[in-house]
Amino acid sequence: MAKKKPVFDNDFRSNAVRYVQQHTNLTMKECAANLGVGRSTLSRWISESKKSENGSVEMRGTGNFESDEAKEIARLRRELRDTKDALEILKKAIGILGD
Repeated sequence: MAKKKPVFDNDFRSNAVRYVQQHTNLTMKECAANLGVGRSTLSRWISESKKSENGSVEMRGTGNFESDEAKEIARLRRELRDTKDALEILKKAIGILGD
């Protein structure tokens, strides 16, 4: 059975970045192990905090939409993208088989 990825809130992420900044004697790998996160995850949080205006780490969207309409729009956009991809594949197949 697959393990579920842990979800870290914004406070944890910001505190993790602060932890790394305060513990300069530790490597990134050691800090990540102490915090129980992956090294690459911690590195990404640090990069994101440097890019943000207030130094906080923003969470990625999880698909929680403001309304049912926004959810429907996102679903339709995915469906349109998938349909366009399928159409391109069919066009290429016709080109190959037509020769």
